[in-house]
Amino acid sequence: MSEAEAYRSLAWILGAAALAPLLLGLIPRIRLPEVVVMLALGMALGPYGFGLAALDDRIQFVSDLGLGMLFLTAGLEVDPLILRTRDGGRAVTAWLLSLGVALCWMAVLHRVFDVTAWGAIAIAMTSTALGTLLPLLRDAGLLGQSMGRLVMANGAVGEFGPVIAMSVFLTGGDTWGALTALLAFCLIAVVLGYVLVRHSTRARRIVEIVRLQADTTAQAPVRLVLLLLAVMLATSASFGLDVILGAFVAGAIIRMLLPPDHESVSSRLDAIGYGFLVPVFFVASGMAIDPAVILHDPGTVLFVFASILLIRGGSVMLLYRHLARRQLLTLGLFSATGLPIIVAVTAVAVESGKMSQEGQSIVVAAGMLTVLALPILALSLHVDDVGASGEPAG
Repeated sequence: MSEAEAYRSLAWILGAAALAPLLLGLIPRIRLPEVVVMLALGMALGPYGFGLAALDDRIQFVSDLGLGMLFLTAGLEVDPLILRTRDGGRAVTAWLLSLGVALCWMAVLHRVFDVTAWGAIAIAMTSTALGTLLPLLRDAGLLGQSMGRLVMANGAVGEFGPVIAMSVFLTGGDTWGALTALLAFCLIAVVLGYVLVRHSTRARRIVEIVRLQADTTAQAPVRLVLLLLAVMLATSASFGLDVILGAFVAGAIIRMLLPPDHESVSSRLDAIGYGFLVPVFFVASGMAIDPAVILHDPGTVLFVFASILLIRGGSVMLLYRHLARRQLLTLGLFSATGLPIIVAVTAVAVESGKMSQEGQSIVVAAGMLTVLALPILALSLHVDDVGASGEPAG
């Protein structure tokens, strides 16, 4: 693809990203997640649609950076302290249960129906899209309630767990080698995080300089955040791990370093991520989806959707069965919402040769159904009830 064609493709992709919020603004009564619109516009632009845009290495690199920014912000959203609570422990157990059930279920389907990429599909089934749910929870006023805390706990594990599983099971080498590389990477990340946090208070002069330059063209805080992102991406890639692990860990380290009044830095990162890089990733991902596959086999899409709901939502409901029935169903529906990570997992699986684009189209379509249907059902079922868990969150 020539340079002019690459720029034209990027212009179409950015045009779709700009059009998505405008379309949603024209239909305010329909609470449609923006990621669904961007994927649909990507399908229309791509080779399976009107063929207006194409991907080459240059645009793919920008898309990969968008994937990194998506998981950087996911790491920023996750509060590690929430996992130390009783409900956090249940969330970890629920995710491990869903992973075990998903792997067994997909192994059976692999043997009976020769389903390919069964490991990647199993990992995708265990995700929870915390980044997608946060705006809905905030708008509904649930973040300060017990239901919001439960969704946050399961969402944190539902984002971090699949990232770890991807790094182990979807790498190019053997599993034991991936585990060794993962442990080495985690050791480096812990040491780096400890050094940065331990000495952050001592470097007051540097901190003051950074804060003074926060509102200038230097944009020092944002540059340092992006530097840490690049370092963690390079480190994870050097160990043969998927780069999104490095992005997620970078977000977790940045969360520990940021002061309480970090809204300005976060807003600037959102401007870079959600204003440019992340939309490119979602639109480009939509370009790889073949709508004909979905229309040709809607039964398989519904089957995968039902599997996600039963495996991910059912595991959470099993571990939180002390809740009232409506609260339990609400939590299960929220927890089974998982499109962004499903897109990421399938994209990595396709890139590594473990999944076909037809398989990705079906699994992503099922993920789109979870985002379209489950949060709306959960909000309709929810009854405001602070302390609904019947016990302290800690």
